[in-house]
Amino acid sequence: PPAGFELLYQPDVVRLYLSILTESQNFNTLEAAAGALQNLSAGNWTWSTYIRATVRKERGLPVLVELLQSDSDKVVRAVSIALRNLSMDRRNKDLIGSYAMGELVRNLPSRQQRSAKNLEEDTVVAVLNTIHEIITDSSENARSLIQTQGIQKLVAISKSSQSPRETKAASHVLQMIWSYKELRSALQKDGWNKSHFQVKMLN
Repeated sequence: PPAGFELLYQPDVVRLYLSILTESQNFNTLEAAAGALQNLSAGNWTWSTYIRATVRKERGLPVLVELLQSDSDKVVRAVSIALRNLSMDRRNKDLIGSYAMGELVRNLPSRQQRSAKNLEEDTVVAVLNTIHEIITDSSENARSLIQTQGIQKLVAISKSSQSPRETKAASHVLQMIWSYKELRSALQKDGWNKSHFQVKMLN
């Protein structure tokens, strides 16, 4: 039987966190539960790999994706980082790319304004880093990003954000998209060119 820290990595614990994420209305509780899944699914060791698969099998991914719509900055941030860690599992990455991309992009600021929720810099950077992880080694997920009109927002952030951290994170996503040669003709058809994706970043 499991003992000590191994108790944290059992399916029952994952089910417990997911039930909290499903039922709680308290932003602090939601942030803490998402943060727990975020920590348990981080890294490359055996238990983290197991947790990533367990969250999927327990149908936890749709629960997390829905919470990207939260009005709480800290909940969106914790959920985004959890999804980033969970997408280290290939099957999760495919599912998150298909079902979460639209919600992630909706949380990004546009040229006219910050996102409707006016998310903090740390949260915008977390969302951008999650998108980067999801499209890494997946041109299909990058295609999903293009289809959600994400390029406009990414280019706007990379060109006009007042935050160097946001600019850098957006630029990394854009560079990854441009690295997929099979997507370039579609991008160019939409009016984009190499200069939009190869952003010079200041140190």
